Amino acid sequence: MSSPLRISLAKANEATAAQLAELGRQTFHDTFAAQNKPEDMAAYLTETFGPELQLAELQNRENTFLLAHMQAELVGYAKLRDNSALGLLENQDPSGRLEIERLYVREDWQGTGLGAALMRGILALAEQLHCNAVVLGVWEKNEQARAFYQRFGFRQIGEHPFQIGQDVQNDLILRKGLAGR
Repeated sequence: MSSPLRISLAKANEATAAQLAELGRQTFHDTFAAQNKPEDMAAYLTETFGPELQLAELQNRENTFLLAHMQAELVGYAKLRDNSALGLLENQDPSGRLEIERLYVREDWQGTGLGAALMRGILALAEQLHCNAVVLGVWEKNEQARAFYQRFGFRQIGEHPFQIGQDVQNDLILRKGLAGR
């Protein structure tokens, strides 16, 4: 019997963009609203998760989106960026680096293994693309996410600012090297 979970590559169309905008807003708000001022949260959600913005991200050839559907319902997704310079010095070559810009799972699906399934999909894609590393930024205060990434072998290599509205926060830069690279 096959699993009702389906992870697939996103298609760059308006319907997918609208779904990503809604799920991105919902999951980001659910995860971070309690630790941020309402006006900062509102500004960030508006500037990051509009359907037009999501469509532009879907159409950008440097981005790949993995969608997690349970039955026909979108319950999580990952936004990936090829050749990421995150954590590199200015003159270093970003070739072969895949960045996880977003790994979002609906609150009611957290703890079910869905995030781990998405991460396995990301790492399998990185191997197929012959990447030498996967990198990401995670808020220093997001202990749950930090523990999740650590379980998958990610290690801290630096820090960088992340702005939500007027609030500049600190993200940790994590990296996972891939076998033989």
